[in-house]
Amino acid sequence: MSFGGLRAVDGCTFDVAAGSITGLIGPNGAGKTTLFSIIAGFLKPTAGRVLLDGQDVTGQPSHRLFHRGLVRTFQIPHEFNGLTSLENLMTVPAGQDGERLFKAWFAPAAVAAREAEVMAEADETLAFLGLDPVRNELAGNLSGGQKKLLELGRAMMSGASVVLLDEPGAGINPTLLGQLAEMIQRLNRERGITFCIIEHNMDMIARLCDPVIVMAAGSVLTSGAMADIRKDPRVLEAYLGTAAAGDAA
Repeated sequence: MSFGGLRAVDGCTFDVAAGSITGLIGPNGAGKTTLFSIIAGFLKPTAGRVLLDGQDVTGQPSHRLFHRGLVRTFQIPHEFNGLTSLENLMTVPAGQDGERLFKAWFAPAAVAAREAEVMAEADETLAFLGLDPVRNELAGNLSGGQKKLLELGRAMMSGASVVLLDEPGAGINPTLLGQLAEMIQRLNRERGITFCIIEHNMDMIARLCDPVIVMAAGSVLTSGAMADIRKDPRVLEAYLGTAAAGDAA
């Protein structure tokens, strides 16, 4: 991915195995978020391919990828501030009857029945995430951690099989961070959702992710188990610089 003369992502190739929780780490400017934007259809790459379940989805817009089961979250949550937590979740499922003018006018019973189903699913999601107490609270009034959980809830409501999480732990307190990590593990274990996670909190990455992929200067530097990544001198150099890495070693 080139921006003028700058190559933000360059020859970056890796696989995310179905059913895994894969970590994506690297120093600031490594190209991680740009890569997520390419995969999720927010940017069209200058060259290269993105494959989803073996199918080429390069450059497909995010709404099409949504229907193919791939969604992403953002470092800063993108909630609808003026809607409640419940309403934020209820907006997610695609193709609701109330969105069709004909049914809204001539089949109100069907619209009401589908809305009740979506509400029940949203309530189950809020309960799963421990957000019941803020069910009717405006999303704009939630704490940073609660907004991150709500983002995860919206991913759940989409029915996605692959979720890209961009720094889910950024700016939230340790208690909610632990709750968020537990929810990710449960969704992976119980629902088989595949996760790829960008995160700077190495303890969270170590708890959740195997394998871990390290990016530097737009490319993959190395990958493997977190225990090995922590000891890799190339990783220390990428994060700390040559001199600092030598001192750390």
